[in-house]
Amino acid sequence: MAGEILINSDIIKKLKIITPEEQKIIRGESGIDRTLYMDSTADVINSKKLLSAGKQIAIRPHTRFAHFPRHSHDFVEMVYMCKGKTVHLINDMKVELKKGELLLLCQGATQEILPAGEDDIAVNFVVLPEFFEGALQMMGEEDTPLRRFLVDCLTNERHNNGYLHFEVADILPIQNLLENLIWTLVNDTPNKRNINQTTMGLLFLLLINHTDRLSYRENEDLLVRTLRYVEENYKSGSLTELSTLLHYDLSVLSREIKKKTGRTYTELVQEKRLSQACFLLKNTNLSVEEIADRVGYDNVSFFYRIFKGKYGISPKKYRKF
Repeated sequence: MAGEILINSDIIKKLKIITPEEQKIIRGESGIDRTLYMDSTADVINSKKLLSAGKQIAIRPHTRFAHFPRHSHDFVEMVYMCKGKTVHLINDMKVELKKGELLLLCQGATQEILPAGEDDIAVNFVVLPEFFEGALQMMGEEDTPLRRFLVDCLTNERHNNGYLHFEVADILPIQNLLENLIWTLVNDTPNKRNINQTTMGLLFLLLINHTDRLSYRENEDLLVRTLRYVEENYKSGSLTELSTLLHYDLSVLSREIKKKTGRTYTELVQEKRLSQACFLLKNTNLSVEEIADRVGYDNVSFFYRIFKGKYGISPKKYRKF
């Protein structure tokens, strides 16, 4: 069927195996076994319980059949839904994760998970923040919701709502990269650290081009919604339109954007336009004039001037490197 996600059947078989913990839950002997995840009475899942010594990333199937009570993590968690669905309460906000969707949680975000059935198969990626350093370098300096999220994870700060929910079930390249990550980790592929870091970087490069697939709610973070607007409307959007969409006073919104990003709205737009221009210069045969128009500049001379001011060389020279 067109658009249907067909994750490798061998992976599904391995992930579907009922674990000893799940067997006890099914028999009614216990609920979630806290000793597998936590080392004290604190409701914080400890990475040392889930990662082998020296490892920065691992995966484990999500525990089904039981309510997973409210908790947080001392690591970054990525949840990928291979089959079925799971329902999460993240910072008391309901998130329904469906087949093919991806959920990222920053350290400190609170999570509660409702019981899942036998065919609700999710993979939890347990990732130490430093694993993302290579991916962050691959992403460049463009200010996007995903880049902001990763920086917050690496610095253990919170400038966002603590999670990102990507509804990308129909984006085949993203699905392929996620399956590759799962495959190398499930099968303990040789040299998997370098492979996985590169794959993660490629995954994030694709995700930043699909900010329109981020799921939002009205009370979510102003910064993330602003960056999403810029991502989707960098060619012809305006601060006036954004203020109307967000129900903000124009001057108040302008100050908040500067306060939260260190940049003005115009600077954010220019950063996105130039980043997109760089992509088009390297990956298309469009003329510089056509590229300037595509990213929102009517005045080609002005485009040349700000491009050289940003990168130190002209667009034509940039294309040759």
